Amino acid sequence: MTLRLRPFQPADLDGIADVCVRTGAAGEDARGLYSDDSILGDVYATPYAVFDPDLAFVVTDGHRVQGYVLAVADTARFAEWFRAEWMPLFDARHGVDVDRGWSPDEVSLREEAHHPERMLIAELDEYPAHLHIDLLPEAQGHGLGRRLIDLERAALRGRGVSAVHLGLDPANTRARTFYEHLGFHELASSTPDEPLFGIATS
Repeated sequence: MTLRLRPFQPADLDGIADVCVRTGAAGEDARGLYSDDSILGDVYATPYAVFDPDLAFVVTDGHRVQGYVLAVADTARFAEWFRAEWMPLFDARHGVDVDRGWSPDEVSLREEAHHPERMLIAELDEYPAHLHIDLLPEAQGHGLGRRLIDLERAALRGRGVSAVHLGLDPANTRARTFYEHLGFHELASSTPDEPLFGIATS
């Protein structure tokens, strides 16, 4: 399988959402864990590509998306947009009435979707951008993760952004090792339940 990196295209949205759910359980497949497999992507992936497509890059095998890196240069502005523009679309697609059949994880996910201000971390002045990166298992181990991060850092640097941050699931120990290997460091406001890491773009 030949894999290549390229800029995001609008037709990639469904593929991005698919990768998000297939890696959404601490790096493992989260399909079937929510009432709709697309809900995870509609919180952590697709809005990023819609908001700032020029900061979205994908890994593709020529047929489908195998991975991506997504970022926003201005987290505060993104949070405002998410509330004003994305949340109504999210509610129209996924509903707002509480369903007794929702799992605790889905309840928590929906709460996050309705609280975009959660993105306003204490270090936002120093790390105004944030990113998400995911690769399907078959795309891992080829150095693509590093290349995606390098590509994103360069794109953010071109926007005049000096540093970027990310959050991760504490259960995803492989991801933590990966980020630390690339030079990410834990931020002061990081907690065991909500680890936060940052890195300069240069």
